[in-house]
Amino acid sequence: MPHALTAEFSMETVGGRTLRVARWRWNKPSEHPPILFFNGIGANIEAVAPLAEALTERPFIMFDMPGVGGSPEPLVPYNTFTMSWTARELLRRFDCEMVDVMGVSWGGAMAQHFTLQHGDCVRKLVLAATTAGMFMVPGNPAALSKMANPRRYIDAAFMEKHFRTLYGGLTGDKDEHISRLTPPTPRGYLYQLLAMLGWTSAPALPFLKKEVLIMMGEDDQIVPLTNGKILEALIPNSRLEIFEQGGHLFMLTHREQTISSLRGFLDAPARKERKAA
Repeated sequence: MPHALTAEFSMETVGGRTLRVARWRWNKPSEHPPILFFNGIGANIEAVAPLAEALTERPFIMFDMPGVGGSPEPLVPYNTFTMSWTARELLRRFDCEMVDVMGVSWGGAMAQHFTLQHGDCVRKLVLAATTAGMFMVPGNPAALSKMANPRRYIDAAFMEKHFRTLYGGLTGDKDEHISRLTPPTPRGYLYQLLAMLGWTSAPALPFLKKEVLIMMGEDDQIVPLTNGKILEALIPNSRLEIFEQGGHLFMLTHREQTISSLRGFLDAPARKERKAA
């Protein structure tokens, strides 16, 4: 998987959990804080490697959740609080005190929780194809039923057959995306699902003081666009960008637009908090 080769990989044990961690450009001088990235459910580091590679001016850090990619299978379940604490301890281990946070799908919920729990080390927040949790507007039942099946990571033919149903929008180079995936363990996948059981950020989002960019695909079959509009309504200092003909994987199919949007948002000077209506 060539896109991941420039990353520095390590196995880090924090709070009894061993995680596979990838860092890009970590020791190179940069005017920008690192990006801490939370991935989608069951997705390994390599799935997002093209994004990390493209942001050449910024340090970038992410890790495989327990039982996903190269991280050992979890022995006990975890939740958003414990994994946010784990991520914060990882940052401390690498002498990092300030980050921009980004998350996609399941990882977008983790990014929200991390920012709410550890706002002292977060500058800006980017949420992609995600929701406020249990109050989400559900996606296409056909897509959700296949998303819940870890076979999509194990059986390439299954993924190929159902790719359009699963992700919607333009499909782009789906073979490239499929080739990057490593199947999670059944327990790892289950524990990721359980971590979000009953979770919601909705009551806390109106008090979030960070600048937030919300990116949503117009034709997302898993996380409908309405969820992004709900997030924008709840978060005072946020703006929503809609990717036309974009599905759940718009970061793959609309790569140049994604990179341009991220740079424009992260590089912009701080703006005043939007007044509540």
